[in-house]
Amino acid sequence: MESPIGHEQNADQIAYWNGPGGQRWADRQQAQDILLKPIADTLIDRAKPKAGERIIDVGCGSGATSIAFAQQVGSSGHVFGIDISGPMLARARASAPKELPVVFALADATVYPFDPASFDLLASRFGVMFFAEPSRSFANMRKALRPSGRLAFACWREPRENPFFMAPLQAVYKHVPKMPQQGPEDPGPFSFASEARVHRILGEAGFTGIAMEPHNLALDVAIGRGLDAAVQSALEIGPASRALEGHPADVRAAATNSIREVLSTFAKGETVPLPASIWIVTARAS
Repeated sequence: MESPIGHEQNADQIAYWNGPGGQRWADRQQAQDILLKPIADTLIDRAKPKAGERIIDVGCGSGATSIAFAQQVGSSGHVFGIDISGPMLARARASAPKELPVVFALADATVYPFDPASFDLLASRFGVMFFAEPSRSFANMRKALRPSGRLAFACWREPRENPFFMAPLQAVYKHVPKMPQQGPEDPGPFSFASEARVHRILGEAGFTGIAMEPHNLALDVAIGRGLDAAVQSALEIGPASRALEGHPADVRAAATNSIREVLSTFAKGETVPLPASIWIVTARAS
């Protein structure tokens, strides 16, 4: 499969999202789209896309947000979805209705030669937290925006605010060693949790009018399919899944029981809603 040309310091991320990790996310496209739809809806509401606008969707993954944006801008608009994951972009291209004004590019937004001053909105749902040099990445993306352009993206708040991630992971840690701790500025899901850091990065990249709005949610990891589906979700993707990689079957079985035990405390009928917390970040190009 083709791999994107990217900034050398993003090589590890490119390798991960084009390997088994990226394929697992692509395989779970339908479930993830349902699970994360409340966040996509919130982002689109705050981004306020208008008919005829041109939008870049950064880290577009399997294309759900790109498709939603394209439906908003209509035939007179244009959506450019960019991602480093070949497996996920294959899903995006297969999912997008042919009549929608959306195209996808396998590329690293840090170095991609965007047409300068040609887009109205730069948006992302969880696609901007993995850059090795985020100020450089955002500076390159800002060049693609018109002077009146704007930015809107969703990112995760602190781990302690997100049992969505941490409840299954803590259950797994009863059975396996903890993964190496990431630094607060290392690429990863929580690298934009700090308000001060996000303001610094976007300021260095030339954005103004930066605002961060917290949103608390309850995300149904079972997507209405019951406790078994919730446990399976934790085992397939996310930090609990990564912590279990390479461990023998008996350890996985014990960890699975612990995941089931902790998730059962959140279960409500066929749903398993876990608390989650995000930032919606907005800014202007100039």
